Amino acid sequence: MPKKESPARCAVFVGPQGTGKTTLVTALAMRAAGAAPSLDAAPEAKEFGMTTDPNLLQCDYLGEAWSFIDCPGSVELMQASLDAMEAADIVVLVAEPSPDRAAGLAPYFKFLDDRNIPHAVFINRLEDAQARVRDILEALQSYSTRPLVLRQAPMRENDKIVGAIDLVSERAWRYREGAQSELIEIPAGEVDREHEAREMLLDAVADFDDALLEQILEDKTPPSAELFALMGKELAGDLVSPVFLGSAAHGHGLTRLLKFLRHEAPDPAAAAARHGYNKRGANVASVIRTMHVPHAGKISLARVWKGAIKEGDTIDGGRASGLLSMSGEIRKKVDAARTGDLIGLPRFDSLETGDVIADGKIERAKKARAGAAPVYSLAIRARNERDDVKLSAALAKLLEEDASLSTERRIDTGEFILRGQGDIHLRLSAARLKNRFNVEIESGTPKPCYRESIRGTADHHSRHKKQSGGHGQFADIKVKFRPLARGEGFRFDETIHGGAVPRQFIPAVEAGVKEGLVRGPLGFPVVDLAVTLYDGQHHSVDSNEMSFKLAGRQAVRDALPACDPVLLEPIYLTIVHTPSEYTNKVHGVISSRRGQILGFDARDGWPGWDSVTAMLPESGIQDLIIELRSLTQGAATFDARFDHYQELYGKDAERIVEEHRRRSEAA
Repeated sequence: MPKKESPARCAVFVGPQGTGKTTLVTALAMRAAGAAPSLDAAPEAKEFGMTTDPNLLQCDYLGEAWSFIDCPGSVELMQASLDAMEAADIVVLVAEPSPDRAAGLAPYFKFLDDRNIPHAVFINRLEDAQARVRDILEALQSYSTRPLVLRQAPMRENDKIVGAIDLVSERAWRYREGAQSELIEIPAGEVDREHEAREMLLDAVADFDDALLEQILEDKTPPSAELFALMGKELAGDLVSPVFLGSAAHGHGLTRLLKFLRHEAPDPAAAAARHGYNKRGANVASVIRTMHVPHAGKISLARVWKGAIKEGDTIDGGRASGLLSMSGEIRKKVDAARTGDLIGLPRFDSLETGDVIADGKIERAKKARAGAAPVYSLAIRARNERDDVKLSAALAKLLEEDASLSTERRIDTGEFILRGQGDIHLRLSAARLKNRFNVEIESGTPKPCYRESIRGTADHHSRHKKQSGGHGQFADIKVKFRPLARGEGFRFDETIHGGAVPRQFIPAVEAGVKEGLVRGPLGFPVVDLAVTLYDGQHHSVDSNEMSFKLAGRQAVRDALPACDPVLLEPIYLTIVHTPSEYTNKVHGVISSRRGQILGFDARDGWPGWDSVTAMLPESGIQDLIIELRSLTQGAATFDARFDHYQELYGKDAERIVEEHRRRSEAA
């Protein structure tokens, strides 16, 4: 009987920018299969000098099929990592060998822990390590709710790491440049440290297994094979996270990591059960990524969790045709994809990221695909006005690919706003618009939605009279202006008696007043005031709705300058989330932006993090994320929502009014 083919497995590699993920994935494929396709082939990756899209690399290792997904490291592109991790059998977090950089992995730990996704840590670039591995591990543990279990102890010579000891098999390996490590006896000077590290490993694993705990209490040493199997079981249950050491650039620790993935990583059935896909039908797949590729159109990248997808299968009433196996920049047509495979489905416009394909029918996700809240915005427009329609269509495709992008049309300022995760994210979006859809854009800083109001009152008499032959125009009104409490908006009242202003013309007065309030004496929309029409005159022939509307608009224009106008700036309730070690620095950032700190507390569900609550003017939020990330190793983020308008005086107000006046004149 032929040997049953094992399903393809998927490992997703994530971590902050600069940890060496792409180098690691390429090196693993070279070690496993002897060859690897080139990654980061997208023009944006070359332009920005970094990974900008998830790289899918498929290879065989000792007869078993693997898919490796190398995710972008920029914190601004984390949405790609979140989408990919949902499709993983196991996730490998790639860390730098520095305790000071541990905070960058906190969002990944949180996502994985919340969703019970099995994961391991690979501490890369050991040749650059200045700190003890124990200190690095302690720093990482402060951001993980799962025990991080060190699987290898470093061997040192002259303060330099020259190899590692496997704490399960108790075998030592000396690193060799660009080659597999050499098996050696454990050096005498490392024996005590190895025993101590192994005891810590056994204690951590025994916390979840009574039989092992009993063996330890009886001073029995469990066989290595038994210990390997137990750790694989605990990994599959997301009870512990193993930690490995190495250097992708120098070829160190690669074979050990590959063997771990092969022998201990869960198979697709475990991930399918975690998602509930095992109960959805005979043939089940889910869309993990949407791509719009020049000259190829829309491609939906799906993972098959159960059964198969074959050429000619019916999906949502259409036929699967031109199935694509993708690895790096190589795409080739295949006849079928089986359990565990990642497959490209071309030209299914109805498919969206997160959709489940069960026996040919599309099932939408029960909840909307989660996208990170926007923290940076640009006002954009097509460089060529003839491309306005093309821009809208292209943006719709980008938003379909990336749930952390959003758009908004601001009625107040007339600007079209593109929102995302930072300057790089939005510049990258602009590059994609140009490279993929041939649409170039111009961008600038969005204008805050300033308002103005009044602090004084006025009693104003306004008359509109025009005679040009035939019927003329005549309206005479008396109105009172008074301020309202902040946030009350606009109120119009009338106390007309005796028909001084006929009833049919009163709505026209209100309409004219509203038109006048669109632009006040400072140049901004006027809010929080009440206008009362209390007297007036009309002419039996020359009065009409237009006359009274013009009189109302004129009353606003003439009276408001005498009502002590004041500028109002939008204030946002802002919650900054930061590792606790940076909380004091965050306070300084908020204060420097005219923010009012309301308090801070431990961030719920995030070990080692604080949430700082403050009121910040909208003008202080625009580039806030850039300064926060600069101060916190890229870790901090924030949520903000409009709360209220607040009066602004002095030089800041004068500057804003003058800048607005100059822009209006230039327009």
